[in-house]
Amino acid sequence: MKAMIFAAGLGTRLKPLTDTMPKALIRVGGKPLLQHVIEKLKGSGFDEIIINIHHFADQIIDFVESNDYFDIRIEFSDERDRLLDTGGGVKKASWFFDDHKPFLIHNVDILSNIDLRSLYKIHELNNSEATLVVSDRPTSRYLLFDDSLQLKGWLNKTNGETKSHFPDINPDNYNKLAFSGIHILNTSILSYMQHFPDKFSIIDFYLSICSKVRVAGYTPVNLKMIDVGKPGSPEEAESLLL
Repeated sequence: MKAMIFAAGLGTRLKPLTDTMPKALIRVGGKPLLQHVIEKLKGSGFDEIIINIHHFADQIIDFVESNDYFDIRIEFSDERDRLLDTGGGVKKASWFFDDHKPFLIHNVDILSNIDLRSLYKIHELNNSEATLVVSDRPTSRYLLFDDSLQLKGWLNKTNGETKSHFPDINPDNYNKLAFSGIHILNTSILSYMQHFPDKFSIIDFYLSICSKVRVAGYTPVNLKMIDVGKPGSPEEAESLLL
């Protein structure tokens, strides 16, 4: 099975730690975040991984090489010349997903207890082009889903801004769920990206196609997760690993 790890971000919320290293190599529980994610993916049956790189890219490459590529196939999608955002990152790496099977995307700064094998099987059964792991937790930006957990829109709760291809969407009529940074896509979805520029958001992409194809949400039972990209979160993440 194939997966992509988003590791190209600047990690600005974690300064000054990221002034000298990429966010991917910040240590939690004695291990860099990248190692936690690679080992979780590998333990779940993902044996081919591509990692996008930009900020202190050489450090990430050196780390993976020094660990003998964790005894799996690991490739790099080089964004050192220009950060391409999440959607553009997938588009640039699309050559890697050549087996016509669903692939997983995982943010490097997300630690969770989610069963990735079960997630993959659920995606295969739900007849969707993409399955997004979401949860009911406080945030400033929500994805809007109908009662069958099909994506319909996006809400910025801070200023009331909404995005949707469905006319006159009323957020009060939908389930407001927070995106986890973990999702599974069918390779067929990549054809829709050809009409997008090199740099774009994966969320904007999902919103643009959800009126044409099924983009589903999935809420795992008893999900525990933490976004280690936020200030103070590396210390909090230590407790999640106990």
